[in-house]
Amino acid sequence: MTEHEATQLTHEELVKLVLAQAQQIEALKKENEVLRLKLEKARKPPTNSSNSSQPPSQDQKSNLPAKRKRHRHGPPLGHEKHEREFVADPDHIVEVKPQVCEHCRTDLRQEVQELVDVNQITEVPEARAEVVEVRQYKALCPSCGLEQVGHPPAGLEMNRTFGVRLESMVVYYRQEQHMSYARTQEALQCLNDVELSQGGIDQIMQRAGRAALKQVGAIQTEIQQSAVVYSDETGSRVDGGNWWQWVFGSSRAVLHVIRFNRSEDVIRDVMAGHHAEVWVSDCLPAQLKAPARERQICMAHQIRNLQALIDHFPKYSWPREMQALFRSAIHLHHVRDQLSPPQFLAQVRKTERRCNQLLRRTLRRPEAAILLRRYRKYRDSLFVFLYRTDVEPTNNFSERNLRPSVIHRKVIGCFRSGWGARTYAALASVIDTAALKGTSPFIAIQNLFGTPALPLPAGV
Repeated sequence: MTEHEATQLTHEELVKLVLAQAQQIEALKKENEVLRLKLEKARKPPTNSSNSSQPPSQDQKSNLPAKRKRHRHGPPLGHEKHEREFVADPDHIVEVKPQVCEHCRTDLRQEVQELVDVNQITEVPEARAEVVEVRQYKALCPSCGLEQVGHPPAGLEMNRTFGVRLESMVVYYRQEQHMSYARTQEALQCLNDVELSQGGIDQIMQRAGRAALKQVGAIQTEIQQSAVVYSDETGSRVDGGNWWQWVFGSSRAVLHVIRFNRSEDVIRDVMAGHHAEVWVSDCLPAQLKAPARERQICMAHQIRNLQALIDHFPKYSWPREMQALFRSAIHLHHVRDQLSPPQFLAQVRKTERRCNQLLRRTLRRPEAAILLRRYRKYRDSLFVFLYRTDVEPTNNFSERNLRPSVIHRKVIGCFRSGWGARTYAALASVIDTAALKGTSPFIAIQNLFGTPALPLPAGV
């Protein structure tokens, strides 16, 4: 529109024109904002395990250069040689002596022979299952006339179909090696010559689950009475729905709980009115409401969050300084035994002063301001591990205990029922708690079933 055309418009027409242009300007502003956000997102560094909670398995692997330097196979240069140690008491000894002279055929069996070499071979015997037939008899007492029935020893009960070790092997395959019913069947057939239906496998898993569930109460009591509790959670699929698997750990016990929600109700139910001295977790709101006098937020999570800022704003100094402070605090925790108490205390005070300086900064970038507000709010939860030797700076203990469950979810898929999920959680609790006492997973499972049938008890 030209200036002359504009002067010919009436007042009402000018008002309508201005309003229409204002609406068009507002629409263009919104479109411009959307495009700006898309461009900013495209420029943002990709999310990976170093700057977020994304697991390393989901990181995008870069291609190796086409012409890369070839590395020699085997250990690196200068690596100290390690040889397998000989077993002091081998199960079998085979004497290999010359019988006759290969040249003139003279008999050498009566000649003095000198030992020239010794070699040990570790082999697994054929793992074919053995069948024990138990024959139960009864007799009539000639004195009182009462009928007496023989009682089988432990492990050879008349209502038992499979031995303790075979049942433990089934549970170990399913629980620890994340094998499906079909793969468990195949392994038993190939390795042990045992034919077992999927229904039989399920019955064994149910027996193991019932035995494990009886021990969960004692494990939960251990958690409730622990001074320091580590907790984390991860997703789980149950009967086609999204559930959550929680873990609560201490130096004495590990408790797994699979529930349909991710709220503080789960923590309240587990703790049942008890309070920990220190609660170690990430910054999930439910975790931050856990009943504890103090809490330690996971430093590994904070370092990754700061790394995301560093990747996004490489020239921004505050996240680098904060991350360096957290790293130095963790290092101080690890070397506390190498310092005298006055030296360690001086370093702790230095760390606290530096933290206060960084938290007094005024940050303009919204992404950095979010972390600054978090650290100001939870200032007392940053360095609890420097004042207590029984508190770790990270929540890696919980994450290590959850990792097998994540693998199980990826390999097996979902639990078909809530009972299956509770069984898995109960077995994981028993196995992980036993591991704290140095008991292997297989022995922990075997202890749920009782006494093995083999070797046969004396006198049988």
